[in-house]
Amino acid sequence: MTASDQALDSLALAARAADSKGGEDLVALDVSGPLPFADVFLLVTGTSERNVIAIADEVETVLGKAGTPTRRREGHHTGRWILLDFGDLVVHVFHREERLYYGLERLWSDCPALPVAPLLAAKS
Repeated sequence: MTASDQALDSLALAARAADSKGGEDLVALDVSGPLPFADVFLLVTGTSERNVIAIADEVETVLGKAGTPTRRREGHHTGRWILLDFGDLVVHVFHREERLYYGLERLWSDCPALPVAPLLAAKS
């Protein structure tokens, strides 16, 4: 399987929103093969708890305005690892230390990476 067009459109919006708030090391993974509930994971690093929260808030705002509501949000109160579930897209916003510790890229290393840089270059 491959990620749906809707998931890829949401990925583009989420990546640009995260980038606009200083999100670093954006990695997108096509998890549509092994997972029945999501097509894409977007992993983002924030530099502080405040930054992690600001990134997550911006992603939620941008996707909400585009008609994609948040289905579930976890970890917002701590600002260390915030998970945002938009259905086909799941966004993980990590503090640097949590991202290194949990290593989702390693856990999902068999899933193909999706290019993020072109999405950021195509800002509209």
